[in-house]
Amino acid sequence: QVQLVESGGGLVQAGGSLRLSCGGSGSAISINTMGWYRHAPGEQRELVAAITSGGSKKYADSVKGRFTISRHNAKNTVYLQMNSLQPGDTAVYYCKVWYYLGTAYNATGSWGQGTQVTVST
Repeated sequence: QVQLVESGGGLVQAGGSLRLSCGGSGSAISINTMGWYRHAPGEQRELVAAITSGGSKKYADSVKGRFTISRHNAKNTVYLQMNSLQPGDTAVYYCKVWYYLGTAYNATGSWGQGTQVTVST
């Protein structure tokens, strides 16, 4: 019920930076928590970062100090600034949002289609 469009992935060299964006849209939607997950080949999907409606942030230990999550509420958009990228960051990155449809909270949330991030040595 929330359409998510991701952008910003690509191929970069180790030490480089990328900024991912994910914008949501939908009728009568109020987005609550927003987050980024990633899924690398042979690995489990993991939470990279999340941000609540109040601006509280959470990061995976592996990205602390390198990644920054932020949001622009008026645009229903979440960003992930990724600095000092490492080959281990290579994965498909997915955004996810939890939201209210009217007054009803959707605990399942909605996923973006994913964007590939590849970090070369």
